[in-house]
Formats: sequence, structure tokens, C-alpha cells
Amino acid sequence: MQFFANLVLIVQLLSGIAIIGLVLVQHGKGADMGASFGSGASGSLFGATGSANFLSRSTAVAATLFFGCTLGLAYLANGRTGAGSAETLLDRAPVSAPAASGAAAIPGAVVAPAAPASVAASAAAN
Repeated sequence: MQFFANLVLIVQLLSGIAIIGLVLVQHGKGADMGASFGSGASGSLFGATGSANFLSRSTAVAATLFFGCTLGLAYLANGRTGAGSAETLLDRAPVSAPAASGAAAIPGAVVAPAAPASVAASAAAN
């Protein structure tokens, strides 16, 4: 299961990097591909509109992969029940501190924790 989670994480990282690269390569409104790659490059590889379609479709595929991997990682993380998971922390019974005399009755009062018995015994002996 850990191998599958690592594989999904690697695919998510690669698709995120691909999205960043593809968005940076795409041109904005009113700009042509010639502005990015030189004057004659717009018609050489994909055609005048072919590069825009190719880049936008590639970005959509990478975004779909990224979204799917994000959902997969969320599903895999929800299924974990390790020692530090939120599920086991929330299922534990709350630990109640003993009430301090006087200070606990004051709302918002900060109560110092009680010293262990060994520290109190050594302080009394001195």
C-alpha cells in the first residue's frame, strides 16, 4: 500500500510540474506563438492554431491527472490508522487535570502544573 501511495505522489508531483511548464509556455490573449518562439515558429510544428489546441489539451490532461492523484492521496491518507493519525487521537478518552484549589474557580486563570512527588520530597528535605 505504501508503494502505491508513493507512486501516486510521484505522478502528482510530475503532473504539477507539467502544469507549471505548460502554463508558462502558453500565450496570452492577443499574442501569437511567434512572439514566444520567433517569427516563423508559429506555422512550423503544429500550425497557427494547432499549438494552442495541443497546449490547452495537454494542460487539461495534466490538470485531470493532478486532481485525480490528489483525490487518491486523500483517500489513502484517510484509510491510515497509525499511532499519530487524527482518528486515534480523537478516539482516546480525554485526560482531565485535577482541579487546583482557588485558581480553578477564576475564569481565564493560568494554573501551573503540580511538581512530581520526588521533586516535592527533595525540596522538603532541604
